[in-house]
Amino acid sequence: MSELRMPPRIKVLEALGAIADGRVQVINDNEALVKSSDGTREYRVYVNVGSREVDSTDNGTVHRGYVGYPIIAFLMKKGLLPVNEELAGKLRGVPWRKLNEEYKNYARVMEAIISERGLDRDEVDRYINMVMARLRRMNLRRVAKYNEAVEE
Repeated sequence: MSELRMPPRIKVLEALGAIADGRVQVINDNEALVKSSDGTREYRVYVNVGSREVDSTDNGTVHRGYVGYPIIAFLMKKGLLPVNEELAGKLRGVPWRKLNEEYKNYARVMEAIISERGLDRDEVDRYINMVMARLRRMNLRRVAKYNEAVEE
């Protein structure tokens, strides 16, 4: 069991986009499936808030040791992290995987989304800061529930 690091800030928006697109399918109180933005991948997610144990088959969680966007999206769906409905609407349909591959830099992807979607940078920063602060307080640890990673 290992402590997970905080994710890159853009993962909060990626999770919110998954919520907006209806890509989070809750299986039960502790498990969900989250589809990738292009629909080619499906991540298995486990969250046990009481024990602070989580797992997900996304690369960020498995290989990079941070809280991956599928975990964040499931926490949002469960009402444990805030959802900004207005911002979510503006993130509907963002091709995250394509943009991540195209720019190969999260800061550049963030800039592209902010300008293309006409987002208010201050509102985006406030929202991400709020989610990250709550996530930090959760102190989540990874338990190896699933062994395989699904390529992002």
